[in-house]
Amino acid sequence: MALAAIRVDADAPVMPRIGILVPQILTSPAEAGLREGLREQGYIEGQNIAIEWRRIGNSVEDAAPDAIEMAHSKLDLILALSTASARAVLQATSTIPIVFLSGDPVATGLVGSLAAPRGNATGVSANSAQLTGKRLDLLHQLVPRARRIAFLRNPSNAVLPAQFAEAQKAARQLGLHLETFDARGIADLDAALRALQRSAPHAVLIASDFGLLTENAKISSAIRKARIPAIFPWKEYHEHGALMSYGPDLKDTLRLTASYVARILKGAKPADLPVEELSRFDLVIDLRMARELKLEVPQSLLLRANEVIQ
Repeated sequence: MALAAIRVDADAPVMPRIGILVPQILTSPAEAGLREGLREQGYIEGQNIAIEWRRIGNSVEDAAPDAIEMAHSKLDLILALSTASARAVLQATSTIPIVFLSGDPVATGLVGSLAAPRGNATGVSANSAQLTGKRLDLLHQLVPRARRIAFLRNPSNAVLPAQFAEAQKAARQLGLHLETFDARGIADLDAALRALQRSAPHAVLIASDFGLLTENAKISSAIRKARIPAIFPWKEYHEHGALMSYGPDLKDTLRLTASYVARILKGAKPADLPVEELSRFDLVIDLRMARELKLEVPQSLLLRANEVIQ
């Protein structure tokens, strides 16, 4: 009995394969935002694009093993959703196209410039350094009598030097004194929060850092318990009693990164795609927390807020 010939369509399109390195804390908004953004670009996971998700920690060392493994896989593109993971991937490959989400890709050496990234990487800049100074200014508007400001930060964050420089610049202009409290990990964070509470600053500025965001419940609760006004970098902190936040919407930001993925898969080269700086940032104010702290929120802040929680 003759076997029937199996016809293979040589013209059938090959499904592109991408790898995604995503910090654990971003898993939910990242998956939702990226899938939505890719769908808008005509890509649906499992139908015409294959995605390998790798959930990682918040340092270059955490990302390195997965970055190296991806670099040796036959991927069409790697998406790195943090400065640390982007650094790890760039160390692992100079040929596979990379799309990143970074707080400050120039200051951290991911690209030479925003307009001309060069090399095999491009993506989205979240402007976290510049936003640090803006957050301090908003905090000053909310509590103008506050002079001693605690700055809770992660020293291992590659973007921190630029963030701290902007915070110091804004503090000098506003006549404020910054006190730094460092937390590299959970043990450090517990000690930093205890020290912060003992110091009793007039207000608190939280650095933009995925490691700190991982512990948003602990940080928000501790600051609320200490009854200290504070400003946070993302609205996710409001789930645990934050007073005010100012920063990008994570889901919308990830939808934007998806557009870079689509452009490269359709033939664009990373070196030819300027890094895009985010331009929309949401100010969220929780009036319940303001009442709890017996703070009168200025009308000027309420009018410019994107969301006011009653």
